[in-house]
Amino acid sequence: MVTEVVLRQRRPGTRKVRRFTVFPVVLALCSGLLAACGSGSADGLTQVSVGVGNTIFDTPLRVAEAKGYFRAAGLDVRFVNLTASLGAPALESDSVQFYHSSPTSFLTAVSRKIPQLAVAMDGAGSPLGLIVSTRFAKAHHLTAETPPAEVAKALQGSVGGASSTTTKGQAGIFLRAYGVSPDTVNYASLPSPAANKAALNNNQIDWFVTSEPTPLAVQADGSGVVVAGPDTVPAWSVRSSGYGQVVVVRRDYATEQPDVVRRFVRAAQQGSAYARAHEEEAVGVMKQTFSGVPDPVLLASLRQVDWPETVGMGAAGWDTSMGFVGKTGAIPKDTALPRENWTNQYLPR
Repeated sequence: MVTEVVLRQRRPGTRKVRRFTVFPVVLALCSGLLAACGSGSADGLTQVSVGVGNTIFDTPLRVAEAKGYFRAAGLDVRFVNLTASLGAPALESDSVQFYHSSPTSFLTAVSRKIPQLAVAMDGAGSPLGLIVSTRFAKAHHLTAETPPAEVAKALQGSVGGASSTTTKGQAGIFLRAYGVSPDTVNYASLPSPAANKAALNNNQIDWFVTSEPTPLAVQADGSGVVVAGPDTVPAWSVRSSGYGQVVVVRRDYATEQPDVVRRFVRAAQQGSAYARAHEEEAVGVMKQTFSGVPDPVLLASLRQVDWPETVGMGAAGWDTSMGFVGKTGAIPKDTALPRENWTNQYLPR
């Protein structure tokens, strides 16, 4: 069914659905998913669907499915691949009951007064990689061991690929950390990390920033050199970036189906704890999502995320996350996170 390079850091109402907006999304998501929008399956399990982005952060949920934790919790989980722009509409339309959301997407929804509720945090950190083309690396004498301050200075006047406001903002955090103004670099707007990779290979851009395993995979095939990551850049570390992924539901769904939410959160926590303790098996599970990516690349990518043993959240963690996301410019400056938008009440007891 269907979501250190060596050093590991520890992590510090009534719903109103606008159906004319989400109805096309409902049709698209429910089509071909058998009974994924229903509530029961033939073997007596409660059927739920969860929106995922097919990123390294999906590891706890994929492991929970592979190890049978969801089924042991009485859940038949169906994964639905969603882009960030479709996550909130899918959740609001009940096309998915759970959404594996980035803090950026969640905080964006909160800023728009969408009644989402974060019920678990199953991955901390920001597993970013800044990769330069082999041509640019040779011209500026850059290697994987070059100090990040030297890398930042070398990027002045260069052309970076930007596939989203978030990745452009994450590059800006890196540059400012070493006294380089983001205004001194140029950006080419590209639709995706894959487009960034193609542009790098064609020498249309000099570098780009995105989440692993893409940068390390590009380095592995000889097309570039990863010159910065959370293990070398304190501003990108787990301590500085905070939460990486959260499990989100509608507030009314949590009220109406508290037992289902509690069972889902328990399985997600089991998956996170297992991934933390059994890295090789986690790599094997994630190979199904990242086919063709070498095992060492997946292992290094997994190690850039702190998989928590318990998926609870705290005010300090959210403060860190909001500060990091705010620096990317991806959310309005006046965004606030009311306490009623996140809870630990569904954690295993």
